[in-house]
Amino acid sequence: MARIWLLVLTGVLLAGQGLAQAPEMVRVPAPEDTASLPLYEDNGAGLADTEIWTDTGTERWARNVSHPTLLPVLPDPEVATGAAVIVVPGGGFQFVSMDNEGYPIAHWLAEQGVAAFVLKYRVMQTPEPEAEFDAHMQRRFAPTPDMTPIDVRPGIPPAVEDAQAALAMVEARAAEWGIDPDRIGMLGFSAGAITTLGTVQAEDGAYRPDFIGYIYGPMTAPTVPETAPPMFVALAADDALFGQQGFGLVEAWQSAGKPVELHFYDSGGHGFGSYRRGNPADGWFDQFLRWMDGRGLREAEADQEPVSR
Repeated sequence: MARIWLLVLTGVLLAGQGLAQAPEMVRVPAPEDTASLPLYEDNGAGLADTEIWTDTGTERWARNVSHPTLLPVLPDPEVATGAAVIVVPGGGFQFVSMDNEGYPIAHWLAEQGVAAFVLKYRVMQTPEPEAEFDAHMQRRFAPTPDMTPIDVRPGIPPAVEDAQAALAMVEARAAEWGIDPDRIGMLGFSAGAITTLGTVQAEDGAYRPDFIGYIYGPMTAPTVPETAPPMFVALAADDALFGQQGFGLVEAWQSAGKPVELHFYDSGGHGFGSYRRGNPADGWFDQFLRWMDGRGLREAEADQEPVSR
């Protein structure tokens, strides 16, 4: 069965690869991840651990997450800049794209002197058997007229709450990790971009990011609060989900007098993340770093204490 929803979601169809047969999804063991930190003191005590890891053939997804975690990926002390970024993978609030939009992004940031933290946040429950999950995901990303589309809105509040808890944790342990508490940003992909925007808009949020990267999220105009931080936006024109929505998000930031930089690539599809497929969107990470540098976000402070590892 050619899973068109999966090919579109990962950008294969729209990245010049042509129509392809999607590999079978296979359940795999969760990685042994002793470095991950639980987000909450009880971290879902009393809740069953329902987490499932599924290999799609090109990446692994964590789904049915009920115990959210934060994984620190710290830079070498010799190159540490004091900046930090919480990486928020996407997945339509049905899973967390750990391999494409999580781990590799964090390691890229750490190599460039930025302390990175991969957020595995709570998502909506999906059917356990992979075949049923496949049908469920078609309803989410490529529903036919006879299908009832999945409403993802109930998945947003828990994700935003987890992102706020992640910001609180990083700020509380900033000295321990050699981080400047005024340079803690968020970098969100797709559903992770929605989550990142949610932390900016949260009325009850004591913790908000100092800067954000908004990667292939919805482009409709949001409400921009007075506290909105500088924003970097990356999107491909051939993104099947958001590429034809216009630029309301960017225009709203401009109208509010907030700094924003937009990179609108000719091709790359949706979900280009850490992939390198020979498309213009491949350059987004280097441009994100240049944007950080232009804003002085990677300038190490003279009195910055090196982090102990």
